[in-house]
Amino acid sequence: MRLDQRGDSAHSVVMTGHQHDFSHLDRAGRAMANVARKPRLTVNIVVGASILLAWLSLAAMAIRGAEARGGAPGDALLRGLPQLPLPDFLERLFALCLSPAPLDGSIGPRAAALILMWFLMAIAAMLPSAAPMIRTYCEIADTARIKGEPVVHPLVLVAGYLGVWFAASMLFAALTLAVHTFAASGELFEPLLGVAGAIALLIAGLYQFSGLKEACLKKCRNPFSILFSNWSSKAGRVFRLGIAQGFWCLGCCWALMLVMFAVGVMNVFWMALIGLFTLIEKQTTGSLPTRLAGAILLVWAAALLVISL
Repeated sequence: MRLDQRGDSAHSVVMTGHQHDFSHLDRAGRAMANVARKPRLTVNIVVGASILLAWLSLAAMAIRGAEARGGAPGDALLRGLPQLPLPDFLERLFALCLSPAPLDGSIGPRAAALILMWFLMAIAAMLPSAAPMIRTYCEIADTARIKGEPVVHPLVLVAGYLGVWFAASMLFAALTLAVHTFAASGELFEPLLGVAGAIALLIAGLYQFSGLKEACLKKCRNPFSILFSNWSSKAGRVFRLGIAQGFWCLGCCWALMLVMFAVGVMNVFWMALIGLFTLIEKQTTGSLPTRLAGAILLVWAAALLVISL
């Protein structure tokens, strides 16, 4: 009878959301248990570390690219920075990404390297703009946990979100490889890249005025209603919810990523600018920032097209 009462008591502790007693564990065990009990802390650490590592990797790649380039914005500053020693596989990865045309027999490895490069750019520039969505999910999850309801870890939501950007990175990598391969095979390499950049800017500028852009932006600005109405205690559904949020973000920002084809795929300064603008655009109300950026991109596209031709 006493055992049954203890079992019922333990079960009630879980259902009411009270914390377990981890006093029997050693210091390391208690620290890990406390982290496990605080999913918001875990997701903040993981997301923050991912963004930091992505920017450090892109910066290291940009420093090496600045040595071979000349004239790109920020190259003079980058060449003055020290090159930190990196493992051989990262050096090989950077060499594959920075090569203007596929190396002999390296189509597959270079495609994989470009996918990783675009994914790093997505983490660096787009994941910070997803902070309101992640914070909103954590707030709803905290409320559910206090009520004793089961909660799926926020990292499952983040994984679904990043899964969409990984798929998009594959498409951007294929486009990068196609543009460089086509341009390098002809004699008009620079003009073709200029025209391709102007087209990218034109598409990005026009998209800023589209209804689809506005619809996706509204979804990104108001994650609470979507997360609350689709709340679930099943990991699969939360993962799909992250995918849905990723699609809204992709629908909002995919055209801005095309700007990188005009300024240089590995231009970290423009990538930082795009990331900052995306963050501001999602945090502000009204359409002024969106339409102003669209007008600037259209004027830029026209000027670049005139110069290239």
